[in-house]
Amino acid sequence: MYTIWRQLFRPRDAYGAEQSLLLFTFLLGLTPFRLRGDTGSRHFQLSRLGYLNALLQLSFFGYCFLTALIQQESIVGYFFKSPISQVGDSLQKFIGLIGMFTLFLWSGLQVKLLIRLFDLIAHIDNQLLNLGVCFNYTRIMRLRHINLLLISGVQLSYLVSSIAMLIFNDVRPIYTATVAFYVPQIFLLSIVLLFGAILHRVQQHFESINRVLKNLAHQWDTRSLKAVQKQRSLQCLDSFSMYTIVTKDPAEIIQESMEIHHLICEAAATANKYFTYQLLTIISIAFLIIVFDAYYVLETLLGKSKRESKFKTVEFVTFFSCQMILYLIAIISIVEGSNRAIKKSEKTGGIVHSLLNKTKSVEVREKLQQFSMQLMHLKINFTAAGLFNIDRTLYFTISGALTTYLIILLQFTSNSPNNDNGNGYECCEALHNMTNHTL
Repeated sequence: MYTIWRQLFRPRDAYGAEQSLLLFTFLLGLTPFRLRGDTGSRHFQLSRLGYLNALLQLSFFGYCFLTALIQQESIVGYFFKSPISQVGDSLQKFIGLIGMFTLFLWSGLQVKLLIRLFDLIAHIDNQLLNLGVCFNYTRIMRLRHINLLLISGVQLSYLVSSIAMLIFNDVRPIYTATVAFYVPQIFLLSIVLLFGAILHRVQQHFESINRVLKNLAHQWDTRSLKAVQKQRSLQCLDSFSMYTIVTKDPAEIIQESMEIHHLICEAAATANKYFTYQLLTIISIAFLIIVFDAYYVLETLLGKSKRESKFKTVEFVTFFSCQMILYLIAIISIVEGSNRAIKKSEKTGGIVHSLLNKTKSVEVREKLQQFSMQLMHLKINFTAAGLFNIDRTLYFTISGALTTYLIILLQFTSNSPNNDNGNGYECCEALHNMTNHTL
């Protein structure tokens, strides 16, 4: 019992630090593999049960989606029905179904890529240990637990409060419509959590390499490079890792740092390859939902809506605003995680060139020049299937596109606020054609 408790809450390696998150995604069918072995000889093994679970999850969601579609039931439809809302609801259902299939299909086909990614992270941790860096895996696991609790709490609160609001207004949603509306949020946010966990480790690795090189520069500044005795007390790099000076030749430290840097870049490239289509799916779904939710809210607040609904304006605005915030959180988490990892990697070049200016050893200078060349050719970046970069410039792109679509949607409403069904249908058709052309 104690051994199980220690493995769950006091991990001793990189694999153990992620086991809670991977168990969560395994239950959702997104990571069909399990952790096997003891500390020091751990490995991931593909699970038939994991693949069966993924198939059952996808089949159940597909059944709920098709049933709700045939019965023409939807959570958005319970609030109000208009030509534009019907287009938005249909698009949300369609892209939600495509998104779910994409997430499960890519997770199943590329599962070995994810296993290789975790193996790389564990290997990098072992290599950094040779340079005196050790990680506090218990703290890393606690961070994963906090993230899981936060996301689960927010999602559960939104689900319970919105269902309670529907029931309070004498609306009884069928379970298939409820599943089709809420379940994609859970799976999308779970992928975001997994992506964020990988980026967090990549950031840690870059920060560790930078600190090792900074300490080397500090030793040269204080003229204490000669035979430094290994310290008994560890220095804190951050809340997740510790560092101690090792008795190694500077050229050897730089050589090992180069090798570790190459491994980190390889891990980042592997992460980008595994998550690239999933990120494209998540960002596309989030953008579409944010556009229509913002339109519903603005239309109501500006008094342009002539909807007939059982719900008060406050309830209506709160429901769609909360959904919009959930998907905004997903986009911000993806962008900020990517941006922090890129920024950490960019700091290494300045430290290496600072060492170049200080060194007097020919051998060390050659190693630093090799490191400088490596930094020029190995740069990390994250993209959504190569269509656009995932960094803070994405905020500007999304803001511009969101503003454009909102203006167009509000103009449709302004041009036909009291039109009959025929004109509403024409507006709906025009919007539908425009959206299909954009996609």
